[in-house]
Amino acid sequence: MNHRPRKRFGQNFLHDPGIIGKIVAAVDPRPDETLVEIGPGQGAITLPLLKAAGKLTVVELDRDLILPLQTRCREAGELTVHNADALRLDFCGLADNAPLRVVGNLPYNISTPLLFHLLDQHHCIQDMHFMLQKEVVDRMSAQPGSRQYGRLSVMLQYRCRVTPLFAIGPGAFNPPPKVDSAFVRLDPYAQPPISVDNESVFATLVRQAFAQRRKTLRNTLREILDANEIKEAGVDPTARAETLSLNAFAALANRAARRS
Repeated sequence: MNHRPRKRFGQNFLHDPGIIGKIVAAVDPRPDETLVEIGPGQGAITLPLLKAAGKLTVVELDRDLILPLQTRCREAGELTVHNADALRLDFCGLADNAPLRVVGNLPYNISTPLLFHLLDQHHCIQDMHFMLQKEVVDRMSAQPGSRQYGRLSVMLQYRCRVTPLFAIGPGAFNPPPKVDSAFVRLDPYAQPPISVDNESVFATLVRQAFAQRRKTLRNTLREILDANEIKEAGVDPTARAETLSLNAFAALANRAARRS
């Protein structure tokens, strides 16, 4: 395709056949599955996914890419294109009596809000496979006590099993990004690994706890819980958010839910 990558869309087009093969093998698409690809771009993984599954829905914001993509995939299978912003799309509306399998090379500039948007629709998603900035994948899978551990880690691990699969160097893309990338799999849980009484309170508390990550919980959560209430939840008020497990966040959120 004769298309100049557009910085405003965060476009870095995958072209490495070895990486493309690893991605398709990891996704392992099958006929009769409901596959959705975010940001197909020039169709590097769109074409092999479509050939394997027989049908594929794609979400592409750049309208100039759509006709060339449809032309390239014309003989491969049934391609449905939505010219839409993935951040605003109702993904569950694409489900056709089957959970979605979502795949994508996510633009780095919207990757975190897009992940949260998809988490809100986890109930209609079977799994997700994404190419992301490696730093983001490190944050997604980080454990308590690490520098990368934060709000994204907690909220994703509450909803999904996070499995980093392999690294992808800048040379696999055109133009090459200035950062390393990685491929990750997310499997939404049927039941979260922790018990949360009020998910809205949980999300608010986690956001507040990490808002000033160098401060102690006594300070960051003072509008939600006082020091004694933090102790009653079994957590040290002088601890920082980055040291807390999922269970500790659940205990704090459940204490806050009882308060309200």
